[in-house]
Amino acid sequence: MKGLEGIIDMHIHSAPDFRQRKMDDFELMEAAVRLGARAVVIKSHLVCTADRATLVNMVRREKYPESSFEMFGGIALNRSLGGINPWAVDAALKLGAKVVWMPTNTSANHFRKEEKEGGIEVLKDGRITEDLKTVFALIKEYDAVLATGHISPYECFRITEAARDAGVKKIVITHPEFHIVGMSLEDQVRIVKDYGVMLERVYAQPIGGGKYKNNLSDNVEAIHTVGSSHIIVSTDSGQMQNPPWYESIAEYINYLRDAGIEEDEIEQMTRINPAKMLGIEE
Repeated sequence: MKGLEGIIDMHIHSAPDFRQRKMDDFELMEAAVRLGARAVVIKSHLVCTADRATLVNMVRREKYPESSFEMFGGIALNRSLGGINPWAVDAALKLGAKVVWMPTNTSANHFRKEEKEGGIEVLKDGRITEDLKTVFALIKEYDAVLATGHISPYECFRITEAARDAGVKKIVITHPEFHIVGMSLEDQVRIVKDYGVMLERVYAQPIGGGKYKNNLSDNVEAIHTVGSSHIIVSTDSGQMQNPPWYESIAEYINYLRDAGIEEDEIEQMTRINPAKMLGIEE
């Protein structure tokens, strides 16, 4: 598809997964090579995806040696991986993980929003735990990305401040517009101003009952308000209810163009900013 060459999407859900997904890892690779994409990051709420990405890249190099596409993986610190588990993070980073997400669908904040008890707390008595300090040290050592997952706005600020103090350079606020996170646009502006983070603005978000809300108009407002230098365009695609990844990313970028977002801003959000986060700048 025209105009998608070199794009990078840092948030895609692919199969294998407990939940049915629109595409598997290899189908995603094939689509990315066809588009001329530079890279994607596959995300699971359940397992580390770095090893899966490594296998896909081996196949890509054999099958499409002329392509420069790379798939990357990460780890979300959910219950299935022991929560805030430095040992799991260490193993993931050694396997090549590029992103460490704070807890997502088993975070205490996610549970509270769904009126459930339990979930993984990222703060204890308002403070960072020793395990989380170790996780930050590992992220710093490997120059990986800290992504905030499904924690609350208050927790995002506390985690970001502590991570910056620990020397973490790459921080992404995961879909702040998602109602589970619920970060106001004013707070998004403030966290960028105070800590220089990236905001990940995604294609669509679940609103309950298996339904999704398209975020594109809200994303345009955020781009105008925050500025493209601190926004990453990701799809968070893979759900059966949404279009396949290659359609979602095309619709997203075309929408931005039609809304008057300049080409250099689109370049910043889809190529330059995510490349810096992944350490693959040309």
